[in-house]
Amino acid sequence: MKLASISGITQHSADLDRTVAFYESLGFRVGKRDEKQVTLYVNWFWIIFSAAEGPVEPGTASAVHLKVDDIQQAYEEVVAAGHKPSGEPAKRTGGGSEFELTDPDGYRLVLFYKK
Repeated sequence: MKLASISGITQHSADLDRTVAFYESLGFRVGKRDEKQVTLYVNWFWIIFSAAEGPVEPGTASAVHLKVDDIQQAYEEVVAAGHKPSGEPAKRTGGGSEFELTDPDGYRLVLFYKK
């Protein structure tokens, strides 16, 4: 399987306004935003922050998003390597498709394809 790029991560935020102010001060650009989540960019790299239902433990609920050239091939290779994805590739909200895989330490990897 050939990974095309590491495109972004997702995190929980206890306070979206505070989070946006912090990342804007570092030079991130605000993309799509609503009351439950915000996407922040540096060039093509993105971080999506979702509003948490309570306190956020450092390092929890994050995911690394890995772009692949062929989602079905990536899925088949992951399964052939003995890994157990959380499900088969499914349509993404923004288009394309994705599936999730958890690493040995519990970190989420989201493998996705989008034109």
